[in-house]
Amino acid sequence: MKRRGLKALIVSYTRSKERQHSNHMILKPLGIESREQAAQLIGRRVVWKSPTGKKLLGKITRTHGTQGEVKARFETPLPGQALNDYAEIL
Repeated sequence: MKRRGLKALIVSYTRSKERQHSNHMILKPLGIESREQAAQLIGRRVVWKSPTGKKLLGKITRTHGTQGEVKARFETPLPGQALNDYAEIL
């Protein structure tokens, strides 16, 4: 499963009841349907391109849930317009 250019939907910020972590995002890679498949993506880089062309880099750190979602930590916080947009997993 060493596919390049895998797309992922940015689902949400990682958050608790009181706090939102803007650097940590929950992603849903397209075509990944289980925790085992998602675990193979840990350590890969993620790139989100803003509408102005700026690239924000992140890294997949762990799985989230049982349906193939992953958590990614970005170097700089992503803006709210990144939600429901696509990122590329390198």
